[in-house]
Amino acid sequence: MAVTIKDIARSAQISAVTVSRILSNKQGHYSAATAEKVRKIAQKMGYHKNIAAAELVTRKSHVVAVIISATKTNFAEKIVEGIEQSAIKYGYNIVLLTVEPNNPQSQTRALKVILGRPIYGVLLLSLDLTAKNFRLLQATELPYLFISIGVSDKASFISSNDFQIGYQATSFLIAKGHTKIGIAGMTDDAYIGQQRVAGFKQALRESKLSIQDNWIQFGDFTYEAGIKAMHEYGPNPELTAVIGTSDLVSIGLLNAANDFNLAVPQRLSILSIDGTQLTKIVRPQLSSITQDFYQMGYQGVQTLIQQANHKDKAHYLPFKIIERGSTSQLP
Repeated sequence: MAVTIKDIARSAQISAVTVSRILSNKQGHYSAATAEKVRKIAQKMGYHKNIAAAELVTRKSHVVAVIISATKTNFAEKIVEGIEQSAIKYGYNIVLLTVEPNNPQSQTRALKVILGRPIYGVLLLSLDLTAKNFRLLQATELPYLFISIGVSDKASFISSNDFQIGYQATSFLIAKGHTKIGIAGMTDDAYIGQQRVAGFKQALRESKLSIQDNWIQFGDFTYEAGIKAMHEYGPNPELTAVIGTSDLVSIGLLNAANDFNLAVPQRLSILSIDGTQLTKIVRPQLSSITQDFYQMGYQGVQTLIQQANHKDKAHYLPFKIIERGSTSQLP
């Protein structure tokens, strides 16, 4: 937890107001000895002045920090585009910070950049913070909002419902006669992947269909994860359909299936999650669960500006299934 002015005041046994005036170099009724004592305590405790919190009170800051994972995905582009357009409309600037995937230290470094800077609020794109880093985020005392990741047990967010994405994707394939369905490419230790797999399993259970362990192939949402998953399924898979948990994963599945001479969709149907422009530039074009990433970004800025008092709120955006050439009805 970040050190606060109250912590220093408690240690120095003086009022928080006096500590604030000393650390802000403001004149007041305190001695030079008291000022020296406070500054030494602040240095020893590792205090970092949060200019951002003061700027928020006076509404002088018009900068939004956007923290995004450096994972090799393509959907973030539309989210950032939505953020930029919304920020322009409301007279705000954005600062973009990237963090290394699955790296708590990288998360911490990005959050500490925000401390001591005039930032209005923070948007976090598809970033599943560790508990320690979430506490650090809260300690900034800034409005914050998660985008494209549902974290209802933590904080406010704008996202698609990842459980429903997994559930609806699987139900779509079941309705087409598929009974042996896989899901591939998602992380196994983060919220998004866990929720999509949970929805996948629920749909299969409701239809009384079996689930084989090797039909669930974890990864990191990348093209390479799709290639790896298809190689795990093998050149003659028992499956008749696979859900790729990102467009890049699905293209990896498609290309590896082509290498195995597996006809898509005649022998193997592939349903992609995300529905970015990538689904239209491959052959066959990929059927997809299509999310509105632009609106996630656009509404993210609106919500952040409107929630200065920051009340937890979950906001799911609708998604739709668009059928293209990579899925077919089983006879």
